[in-house]
Amino acid sequence: MVNTSSNNKNPYGKLIRLLEEQLAHSNQQNKDLSKKLDQSTKQIEALTEQIRHLTKLLYGSKSEKSKYNVPDGQGSLFDDDPAFSEPEHTEEQSQQTISYTVVRKVKSKKRNDSLHDGIEVEAIHHHPKNTICDCCQGQMIEIGSTLVREEAKFIPAKMMKVQHIEHAYECKDCKVDSSQPAQIKRGKAPQPAIQRSIASPSVLAKVIYDKFAQYLPLYRQVKEWNRYGLNTNDKNLSNWVIRVAHDWLLPVYERMKELMMAKSVLHVDETYGQIINRSDGKSGQANAYNWVFRSVPSQGPTMTLFQSALSRARSVLESFIEGFSGTIVCDGYSAYDKLEGVNFANCWAHVRRYWLKADSKNGRIGVKYCDDLYRLERQFKRLSPSKRRKKRQKYSKPIVEEFLHWVETSPFYGKNALAKAAEYTLNRANGLKLFLNDGRIEMDNNPAENAIRPNVIGRKNWLFSVSEAGAKANAICLS
Repeated sequence: MVNTSSNNKNPYGKLIRLLEEQLAHSNQQNKDLSKKLDQSTKQIEALTEQIRHLTKLLYGSKSEKSKYNVPDGQGSLFDDDPAFSEPEHTEEQSQQTISYTVVRKVKSKKRNDSLHDGIEVEAIHHHPKNTICDCCQGQMIEIGSTLVREEAKFIPAKMMKVQHIEHAYECKDCKVDSSQPAQIKRGKAPQPAIQRSIASPSVLAKVIYDKFAQYLPLYRQVKEWNRYGLNTNDKNLSNWVIRVAHDWLLPVYERMKELMMAKSVLHVDETYGQIINRSDGKSGQANAYNWVFRSVPSQGPTMTLFQSALSRARSVLESFIEGFSGTIVCDGYSAYDKLEGVNFANCWAHVRRYWLKADSKNGRIGVKYCDDLYRLERQFKRLSPSKRRKKRQKYSKPIVEEFLHWVETSPFYGKNALAKAAEYTLNRANGLKLFLNDGRIEMDNNPAENAIRPNVIGRKNWLFSVSEAGAKANAICLS
């Protein structure tokens, strides 16, 4: 070591100190550049993964069903990842071979089988134009007939004008007797479905059926009614639907809701819609929402109720399920949380979807855990709730625990799809395990997603509701 005095005298000391400072500065620059490089690399990986996911959404299969068959002859529940069809390279799987044969019955179908039994039959008989014998000029007699063909005949609907006429009757004997009051009786026509409206119940039923079963917008129905002979417009049809929903269907809707709230298991989901004239002052371009509530088959005939709302806030859910106590099966939306007396069972289909997006080896491992659970669920489908709970405790519970342990102990960090899948799974671990303890609870929210499809299909056709009253009428009619 050289002391300070000697460094001052040494002509090379200043140069050495300068070089040391430059070296330290270069090292610091290298560290900063290394950090930036690491950040850029992670960003490139995230963007590459995003591009791969978007490309898959654009050009890949939209279905989540698996493309391979399982031994029971039924298609596996999920798989839109080409790499998923490749087996995991483990020793156990490489030694296991499953073969099966699917036998399909070939039905012989005749052309007239397309017509239902009980259809009115019209027989048209074709006789020869001339029944005089060409040889002896005698009268020929019928010796038989042959059914040559059958065809379907459609009789279009027709419009009728129904006039309700009230007749009055008077007693002539009491009329001539001045001591007796006049006796008059008058027939009473039934009240119309809608006061001061030309629409009969049959017309109203047709309008509602065409809109909510055939998804035919009201403005297109106007042309059809005009061909039948009824001049109207879409505003009239809209008012008819609103009045029918409020005056006739709302009591049925409220009774269904009363029965539904007495149950202990519900499926809940929501989807967006559009209302032009909103009471909250927001633009008509802002999203409104339709909520769907569905009961489960193990608690009686299934019921589906729709609820129109301006938002998807938790307050909408709280007001609708007031008085309900039990379990709600739902997705991972934050509104489904922290309600008194309500447990929230989360959806395994959403979990699987997250792992499917992580297009990697670990992503396929996560998908395989989910598919193993679904494979078991197909075996337990027809069991009673109590037996299904026992089977789940014996076979499904170890898979769930192993899956959650694997996710928790695996080093999934960052903002990539794999880390998001792990975070989504762990944040909802308690809700994902609820189905193990109750055989009435489904392991996913697919029943609610299937029940909400009529609203989604209708939205693509009638596009929006002009008023909140119209949106409420839509929800009641769909229910």
